[in-house]
Amino acid sequence: MKLARYLHDGHIHFGIVEGDVLHELERTPFSGIERRGRTCRLDEVELLPPVFPQKIVAVGLNYHDHAEEFDLDLPAEPVLFMKPPSALLAHGGEIVYPPMSERVDYEAELVLVCGAECRNIRPEEAPSCVLGYTCGNDVTARDLQVKDGQWTRAKSFDTFCPLGPFIETEIDPGVLSIELKLNGEVRQSSNTANMAFGPAELLSFVSRIMTFYPGDVIMTGTPSGVGEMHPGDAVEVIIEGLGTLRNTIVAP
Repeated sequence: MKLARYLHDGHIHFGIVEGDVLHELERTPFSGIERRGRTCRLDEVELLPPVFPQKIVAVGLNYHDHAEEFDLDLPAEPVLFMKPPSALLAHGGEIVYPPMSERVDYEAELVLVCGAECRNIRPEEAPSCVLGYTCGNDVTARDLQVKDGQWTRAKSFDTFCPLGPFIETEIDPGVLSIELKLNGEVRQSSNTANMAFGPAELLSFVSRIMTFYPGDVIMTGTPSGVGEMHPGDAVEVIIEGLGTLRNTIVAP
């Protein structure tokens, strides 16, 4: 099932995507989430980031090929950092190149969306806490990351966390092709099987540090091939079974 978050007639809605049609969802007091009778076409709405999380946890150096690319050893435990919700950007939105940076990079990522409150869970319990998965781009001001010696500023600019277009609730994240195209040219091409720590391990690990709530997300790391973007570029994150997240880069 594909889930969307969208703006229609001045209101934010959630819906199920079937082809080019959206079926609106609502929360009911007795049966939880269910369809309403209202439908609309995708071309009639403005897609929003498919979820608005309290927190965005991201993972560094989580692909074998990415570690090899920089001649680095894989970490013994997941390396975590965070991006603020203010960095969120929808499918089709514009990534704004910040004036204080001279190098902005793309990083294609599989993104886990939490579906239940969880804390101190085991890896085998993690799948029951996952709502689904979506595409993400961990946009990074690489020069500032190097300059600062840590990642907060480099990862946190407004528009630096594109997510979407939808959440897919029925997919196995273990062996999915992941690709990034810049202006139509393939720059990243790998598979989620190359992760050092899979999504279940990551959710379990993070839940031993902080409570996860429905809607919170984990960006699970990027494969090899990261590189620069410039104003005027178009970037696409393509993940098997999840679709394509498209954004453009604009000058400040």
